[in-house]
Amino acid sequence: MTITDLIQSATIAAIQELYGETIPAEQAAPTVTRKEFEGDYTIVTFPFTRFAKKKPGEIAEELGAHLVKNVPQLDRFNVVQGFLNLVVSDVFWTDFLAQIADNQDFGQLPKNGKKVMIEFCSPNTNKPLHLGHVRNILLGWSCSQICEAAGYEVKKVQVINDRGIAICKSMLAWQKFGNSATPESTGTKSDHFVGDYYVLFEQKFQEEYKAWQASADGQQILGEKRKADQSDEQFFKDFKNTYFNEYSLLGKEAREMLLLWEAHDPSTIALWKRMNQWVYDGFEETFHNLGVSFDKYYYESETYLLGKDIVEQGLAAGVFYKKEDGSVWADLTDAKLDHKVVMRSDGTSVYITQDLGTAQMRYHDFGADKVVYVVADEQNYHFQVLFEILKRLGEPYAAGLHHLNYGMVDLPTGKMKSREGTVVDADDLISEVIAEAREASKERGEIAELTKPEQEDILRKIGLAALKFHIIKVTPQKRMVFDPKESVDLQGQTGPHIQYAYVRIKSVLRKAGEQLAVGSWQLAAGYSNLQPQERELIAQLYRFPATVETAANNYDPSEIANYCYDLAKAFHRFFTDLSILKAETEEAKAFRLQLCAAVANVLKTGMGLLGIEMPERM
Repeated sequence: MTITDLIQSATIAAIQELYGETIPAEQAAPTVTRKEFEGDYTIVTFPFTRFAKKKPGEIAEELGAHLVKNVPQLDRFNVVQGFLNLVVSDVFWTDFLAQIADNQDFGQLPKNGKKVMIEFCSPNTNKPLHLGHVRNILLGWSCSQICEAAGYEVKKVQVINDRGIAICKSMLAWQKFGNSATPESTGTKSDHFVGDYYVLFEQKFQEEYKAWQASADGQQILGEKRKADQSDEQFFKDFKNTYFNEYSLLGKEAREMLLLWEAHDPSTIALWKRMNQWVYDGFEETFHNLGVSFDKYYYESETYLLGKDIVEQGLAAGVFYKKEDGSVWADLTDAKLDHKVVMRSDGTSVYITQDLGTAQMRYHDFGADKVVYVVADEQNYHFQVLFEILKRLGEPYAAGLHHLNYGMVDLPTGKMKSREGTVVDADDLISEVIAEAREASKERGEIAELTKPEQEDILRKIGLAALKFHIIKVTPQKRMVFDPKESVDLQGQTGPHIQYAYVRIKSVLRKAGEQLAVGSWQLAAGYSNLQPQERELIAQLYRFPATVETAANNYDPSEIANYCYDLAKAFHRFFTDLSILKAETEEAKAFRLQLCAAVANVLKTGMGLLGIEMPERM
């Protein structure tokens, strides 16, 4: 039983004994005491005035006295209006620290027998991974690690969008303008190589469109279709998609290539496989650099026809209805959604059809109790519809579906645009944050005596910590701005700031030498008069398992990131205010070394859940 469980149950019993009232458990749940007041946990007594017929402060005094008398783990209390602040005894905290100091698994919850599948990344094969993908990947990977720590069996999957008109654009551009170039012949990373041709297609298309606008045909269309209040420039901007589909020669070739692919034309399939493999190879390199991996890949080229049987079954069961043109729809208006097409009149699938089939297939593959889709918030409505339809179809996994939606990532310079080539590629971003770490390290000069490989390994860890933490610390649903220079600051709320706390601890432990053999904390047991900085650190350590559980339940890695930052900040304060190696007594020295070791362990574990490695030196 945790100390919060103990306080909660004791409060329920005390209210029954003092006032003869049975209260719901949530009214007795303690919260962490605010930092400006003395105490570890707080009980709010305002709800008890109804039956106690006393002022909140009086109730708090009576309840506090009762709890301190009957709960040995509580040392004293104080009252601030109707808030009862409880102080946990030093003995409780020192005993707890002794239990976890050498426990490398602290924070790892027992296996719960449940399985969660997390789908993340899911890129297109017409361009390399970019900053937006990085946020998706980091959220998905962190959630997978946190859920595993919370006791789940985790499966990590992605759906690769490897078909469609966008893929054909990059294929066509290479075919027309590539002159048989390859990633090897140009010295270009293979996914960047393909992405360059996607951008090139857009450039060539824009040139074609601009020439057409000035042509007789373009001017005739302008005169026939432009609205009276519409400028020429606005008309051609709005008309762009129509031009691509009805007038463009490049658009026609791209559409013809897609038809050839769908007809399994051998040469088209061979080109498609060759260029996609270039992209897959590039993706794997980026995944390796980010430290992520997947248990299974699904490919849209293999799943885009799935779901048709489900639609037929749903039609027979009355979940869907058919219109006169033969299209099949779901009426979701009673769920405050809309009518949603699930099959076109010509019998072809839409995205929702494919997603229905993929969801069913993955359940057969893994049998997961929970399925988490990590997808940007632009798709909120899509997933509301998908989950509602699966629920109505009676799928056994429908109740465990969750859309982890997240806001887009901007740069200090503004938004990114793939087709215009203004996207920040993931590989370039990784290189940039490592370069920023290198510059910051030069100013400090603290690793200059290490070998070049050792320096580069440390700089890689710092740079990736800067990148990952800067993104993960933001609540997923918030839109964010990523600033590489700000991310490597040792003083702010950054990954390197937390790494620096860990490095400080490792330096202290190295200097302490033999005194730190595992299990050699006997002297620490003689230390009993905790300082506020020590109590704060131990109390934060105590909350780590609960933080892991909450982050897993909410699919929110920012809770772990902010926990690690708070713990590091508390350690820096402890390190500044109290002497460790020159402590006032040997007992105090041993205790503080024990506390340092426990903090280092939790920082390493917590940051590890975010995919962040901790260097020994900085």
